[in-house]
Amino acid sequence: MAGVFTLASVFSVAPAAQAELRLSALGDSLTQGYGLEQGQGLVPQLEAWLREQGHAVSVLNAGVSGDTTAGGLARLDWTLADEPDAMMVILGGNDLLRGIDPAASRANLDAILSGLGEAGIPALLVGMPAPGNYGPEYQQQFEAMYTELAEAHDALLYPNLLQPITEKYEQGMRFADLMQDDHIHPNAQGVAQIVEGLGPVVSQLLDSLAPEPEQ
Repeated sequence: MAGVFTLASVFSVAPAAQAELRLSALGDSLTQGYGLEQGQGLVPQLEAWLREQGHAVSVLNAGVSGDTTAGGLARLDWTLADEPDAMMVILGGNDLLRGIDPAASRANLDAILSGLGEAGIPALLVGMPAPGNYGPEYQQQFEAMYTELAEAHDALLYPNLLQPITEKYEQGMRFADLMQDDHIHPNAQGVAQIVEGLGPVVSQLLDSLAPEPEQ
């Protein structure tokens, strides 16, 4: 009988397993994993990286190829139905490809972040680099909206999803080794480098969800 009591006591004081968090990635083809084999896209590589850092997390793929910020806004309620604990918003690339007015993109992202705020869902806003071919004013307005919206909504910010690639470009280095043949989407190696840059900020987001220790 004493042995049974001792065993029960051990179980009663054992620490509870860490609850697995649910992190949604609301995005376009860069999130969805266009052109990549299963396990090579942004979502699975990021989830693996976060788990290696000790996070109990599932990253939910809410990426739809071709989606603009307007498409992401239209899908927000559907994405929230998955009951995520936090959300990454990785949109804007297709707005750039279509030359959409930055004011429209800004309004859509503003509405997404407002919706997340109303739902009590912490957000990480991930920016995209704007090319100069639409002119310096367009470029400045597009890139500034991420910084300004993150500040307005008290969201975490990662200014440039493609930072490892754009750094090579700005330094005059070849970056074809990080891209698929379409020169738009990163290959598996490019995604791995993106995750190395993005991962610590996502980790910070997950850390913010940890309950405060009891006094």
